[in-house]
Amino acid sequence: MRGPHNIWRLIRTGATLERAGAMNVVLDAFEATPALRFVARALGLPFKYLGYRGDPTMPPATRALTALGPAYIKFGQVLSTRPDVVGDELAVQLRVLQDKLPPFSIDEAKAEIERELGMPVDMMFSEFSEPVAAASIAQVHKAKLLDSGEDVAVKVLRPGIEKAFRKDVDAFYLAARMVEIFSPGSRRLRPMDVIEHFDGVVRGELDLRLESSAASEFAANTKNDEGFQLPAIKWAHSSRRVMTLEWADGVPMGDNAAIDAAGHDRVELGNRVLQLFLNHALRDGYFHADMHQGNLKVAPNGDIIAYDFGIMGYIDEYTRRVYAEILYGFIRRDYKRVAKVHFEAGYVPADKDVDEFARALRAVGEPIFGMDATRISMARLLAYLFEVTERFGMETRTELILLQRTMVVVEGVGRSLNPHMNIWEVASPIVTSYITKSIGPRAAITDLANTAMVLARFGPRLPALVEGALMAQTNPPQPDRRPRKRWYVLTAVAGGIVGAGLLALAEALF
Repeated sequence: MRGPHNIWRLIRTGATLERAGAMNVVLDAFEATPALRFVARALGLPFKYLGYRGDPTMPPATRALTALGPAYIKFGQVLSTRPDVVGDELAVQLRVLQDKLPPFSIDEAKAEIERELGMPVDMMFSEFSEPVAAASIAQVHKAKLLDSGEDVAVKVLRPGIEKAFRKDVDAFYLAARMVEIFSPGSRRLRPMDVIEHFDGVVRGELDLRLESSAASEFAANTKNDEGFQLPAIKWAHSSRRVMTLEWADGVPMGDNAAIDAAGHDRVELGNRVLQLFLNHALRDGYFHADMHQGNLKVAPNGDIIAYDFGIMGYIDEYTRRVYAEILYGFIRRDYKRVAKVHFEAGYVPADKDVDEFARALRAVGEPIFGMDATRISMARLLAYLFEVTERFGMETRTELILLQRTMVVVEGVGRSLNPHMNIWEVASPIVTSYITKSIGPRAAITDLANTAMVLARFGPRLPALVEGALMAQTNPPQPDRRPRKRWYVLTAVAGGIVGAGLLALAEALF
């Protein structure tokens, strides 16, 4: 029975887009064909003049998604990280989308907590406030632990939010299929992949155990970062629909007057927030992907406090090294090296001309270096870079798009604190340090040591592999397979021996 319900949701969506004046913006973003435009208008027009039109002070797309409810708000936020899919104009509109909804009652929140944690709220908390923040998926209450008297923040999912999201996500899948059918040109944007990505993000945010785990991993990575702290998770008072963590006392990062009144150095704070982000992205490969002012505070001692870990970014070691070399090449204005890195990584097809690509990169970098320090933007550089690489056939890499979007946000935070920040000067020490540690002889030995550890784990299997190879000589397999099997065995044996030697060398050096 979901089919009719999904069609009705699409009709409702189309009508709301029409009422908000956002239909053309959305259709243009997805390069809709006349057939798709006709279908979209046919679904929406009969209901265009019925119902809520949204806040007229908001951009059209933002107004429409806000009126449509929680799943659409969250979808808009995810799409704001994908200008490669929706275009720059729509992505900018969606970045101002506010994740705020009216709160649900304190009694409902307490009932949810009691169901999840299995005991009355009064047996866990001596105080429990009205909601202090309410978003599309959850809301937050300030409370005091009964046993320790410690102030904590208690995040509670909205009642029935999982079912509501599931219905809307089903409709999103139907819409993606219709886009692919009626607009073949949009298939390069991979609408189904976009919805699958959104579905994965939402599933993660609807299980607060995963957010708690993300916060715990992030804290472990950053425990030695000077001037940075995260509120600790209270695991005994957390579950799938409830997350409890230390209360973060501090000045909101977006309140410059309060920061000045507290005696904090805004120039130093601006530099630190950018350098922390780069360290997390390059050093750890695991970064807070929603570092706007609303998720940051300045503690009384001047530390930067981050919270809300629903959206985290991950970049593997190899991609981090490629990304760092690209940034380092631009910092040094070595465009030929930047071009070669793209080819070596396989980001740009091998049949393209590396010198032509280097010239295109120079056209990206030189104008930025000619700018005044207040206008230099690493985020703008990455945006231009993606434009150039797309022209040379580079496939979209979701993790780099998320990194670029987060860089835009972090730059905005830094510049709000210090409008005269020179992005290159602040970023250069972090990028240079990472390059020094991750590329060169020392890094090569570390890589070999890690490889040796993997090979060493297979040591106990080597005798059986050798015995199997010898036994196979009495009953040889097909001619085309025998050399291959021998090669596997010899590689394993040699790898185990070499691995043990490398491991010993690494231990001696480090």
